[in-house]
Amino acid sequence: MTYLVTGGSGFIGSHLIEQLLENGHSVINIDNFDDFYDYQIKIKNTLESIGNTSDFKFSGKEEDVKKLISLSKSKNYILYYQDIRNKNTLEEIFKTHQIDLVIHLAALAGVRPSIERPLEYEEVNVRGTMNLWELCKEFNVKKFVCASSSSVYGNNEKTPFAETDNVDNPISPYAATKKCGEILGHVYHQLYNIDMIQLRFFTVYGPRQRPDLAIHKFVKLISEDQEIPFYGDGTTARDYTYISDIIDGITKSISYLENHSDVYEVLNLGESEVVSLSEMLAVIEKALGKSANKKILPMQPGDVLKTNADITKAKTLIDYKPVTDFQNGIKKFVEWFLRK
Repeated sequence: MTYLVTGGSGFIGSHLIEQLLENGHSVINIDNFDDFYDYQIKIKNTLESIGNTSDFKFSGKEEDVKKLISLSKSKNYILYYQDIRNKNTLEEIFKTHQIDLVIHLAALAGVRPSIERPLEYEEVNVRGTMNLWELCKEFNVKKFVCASSSSVYGNNEKTPFAETDNVDNPISPYAATKKCGEILGHVYHQLYNIDMIQLRFFTVYGPRQRPDLAIHKFVKLISEDQEIPFYGDGTTARDYTYISDIIDGITKSISYLENHSDVYEVLNLGESEVVSLSEMLAVIEKALGKSANKKILPMQPGDVLKTNADITKAKTLIDYKPVTDFQNGIKKFVEWFLRK
């Protein structure tokens, strides 16, 4: 099978591509190496995902990405340095390759930045996604896995969060764009028979996690004896999901789509284990063998108080089976962080 993965040089995307290649598939990776975080991290992710352990010499973004494209190209893998907002360049990729299924992970991420740049978030997360659906329609690609987010639940009062809960009250532009993606995805399924699964990811962590996210940031700052930003009183809580469990959910969603027709489903992919901010910090401190120096800050606009996934539907529909508890996941992450 030939899979098109958008955002395949990011955290989740690079792990997914690694798994797809290991399973013997061909992969087309589209990534724009956005400046949201250091492009060099994405280059390292890409090389790791294709099993290339060569020592990469960095000299400048444009030159480095071109070198990466040349270095990584093989009969089973090709990287395109493209932006999903540019429909014309995307069209050339669809013309060139016979694509069996799209896994769309590319997005502008982050709740807080979306409050500062809402129009850009709409442009990437809504219009960019629609560009892909338009091309799927045009080139008869009928299978599509799309990354949504637990952010769509907002401050949902009912826990755990189920896919049938009302999600009409997002509290950030990022969450709103993800909700738009689910709604518009249903339109393309209904009008053009594109089978689709929308995956609501719950706070994914693990090796290659973005450095701006809490777990990675805390581990780095504590290990360097620096102050950590600690928002609120520590009672905010998240359903943290280890990366290998997320990849299990994505690959099982792919398999489900390949074996079923007339599909439009929304699925929670979480761990169904809620960990407070204070508990998360304590587990990290234990794994590092060091205490944190906290800088207490007020809650930030757009941050939800708690996430908690009801994963009954994913277990039933795709046999989703998360296996990594939070303590072991943090241990694995810290081991990776200290090696890199």
